[in-house]
Amino acid sequence: MANFYTKQGREFLKDIVRKQVDFSQTDQARGELPPPLEKPFDEAAKRVELVKSRDFKNIETVELRVAINRRRSRRNFSNKPLNLEELSFLLWAAQGVQRVFGRASTFRTVPSAGGRHAFETYLCAANIEGLEKGIYRYLPIEHELLFVKPDDKIGLNAAHAALNQDFVAQAAVTFVWAAIPYRMEWRYGAASYKAIAIDAGHVCQNLYLACEAVDAGCCAVAAYSQSALDTLLGIDGEDEFAVYLAAVGKN
Repeated sequence: MANFYTKQGREFLKDIVRKQVDFSQTDQARGELPPPLEKPFDEAAKRVELVKSRDFKNIETVELRVAINRRRSRRNFSNKPLNLEELSFLLWAAQGVQRVFGRASTFRTVPSAGGRHAFETYLCAANIEGLEKGIYRYLPIEHELLFVKPDDKIGLNAAHAALNQDFVAQAAVTFVWAAIPYRMEWRYGAASYKAIAIDAGHVCQNLYLACEAVDAGCCAVAAYSQSALDTLLGIDGEDEFAVYLAAVGKN
């Protein structure tokens, strides 16, 4: 028999909130300007140019049926590094921008409710050719990496934040998706949160499938220390906080 907490959790999965929200009172409906499509950054900060999607040359062509059939959660990685082209491809596949519509929305390689795309993608980069170990943030509109901070022990630190799941420490890179809820709240108010959760699944599944084209394994992680992971990324845990991560490494 379902207890109170079970019922409360199940209600979150339903779309009954749509009957409870007055959409005429959202910030969008009231004429408030939308929040930025990506988190602002210091133009003088160190950035890394990524390989553009039109310039991918060494990415294997994999039939979609084959990629879906091969998709697995893999927790055993070799010590081979990912190269910058492979990383560029994975980032593009998971959050690449195809078209920007003013300040309101973007079309990307994954769907998002209202084109709002509430996530920022952070990388715990431990073994990428030519890339200093540390934390980076993906700038999807520029298709660049923003260097956040160096960390020689980033693999171990990411694993610690992921409740000491050892395979995270062996990954070449761990993708972390942090939500900026207001990006979705601006349009949908209290109806935002289920949409954000659904969007996380879209993003990570694209990453899984893209890994099949670069001979890499991927394992999604939903169990982590919220405070430890937010602190590692340098985010406030209130207006921006981690919601999902995935470890990636060469097979």
